[in-house]
Amino acid sequence: MLRVSLMLLTLGLLVGCGAPSIERYADTEPRLDIGDYFQGQTRAWGMVQDYRGEVQRRFTVLIDGRYDGQTLVLDEAFVFEDGETQRRVWTFERQDATTWIGHASDVAGPVTARQYGHAFHMRYRLPIEIDGRDITFTMDDWMYLQPDRRLINRTAMRKFGLTLGEITLVFEPVDD
Repeated sequence: MLRVSLMLLTLGLLVGCGAPSIERYADTEPRLDIGDYFQGQTRAWGMVQDYRGEVQRRFTVLIDGRYDGQTLVLDEAFVFEDGETQRRVWTFERQDATTWIGHASDVAGPVTARQYGHAFHMRYRLPIEIDGRDITFTMDDWMYLQPDRRLINRTAMRKFGLTLGEITLVFEPVDD
C-alpha cells in the first residue's frame, strides 16, 4: 500500500510540473481581453469527459456579461442535456493588463486569473456533486481565442494531482 501511495504521489508531482506557462503566449494573436470578449451575451456548448475520455454530460451555457472597465460580471446559465440547470455568477476585478481576481459563490477563495496574447488561465477549487456527495476538484482552466472570435476552453478536473475528468467548451459571442 505504501508503494502504491508513493507511486501515485510521484505521478501527481510529475503531472503538475508539466503545465505550460501563460506568459509563453504573450506575443500571440488575436489578443484576448476577457472584459471585452464577454461584454454582452455569449453562448457556449460543452461536454464533460471522464478520465477515459468518455463523454459523461453535454450542456449549453448562456452568459450575460457586464463590464465597466474595472469589474466584469459573468452570469452563467447552464442547461444540461437531461434538463438539469445550474447558475454561476463570476465577478472579476481587473488588477492590471494581464491579471484579474475572480470570485464565485461556489468557488473556494479568490481566484487569480491571467491573460497573455490569445490565452487566459485560472486555477480554482470547485465542489461537484457526484453520486450524492460533493467532491472538490482543482479546476485547471485554459481559454484560447481563435481568429474567428470563437473561444475554446479546456479544463482539467484534478484530485490529488491526477486528472480525473476534462471539460471542453466552445464560446461564441451572440450578435445583437
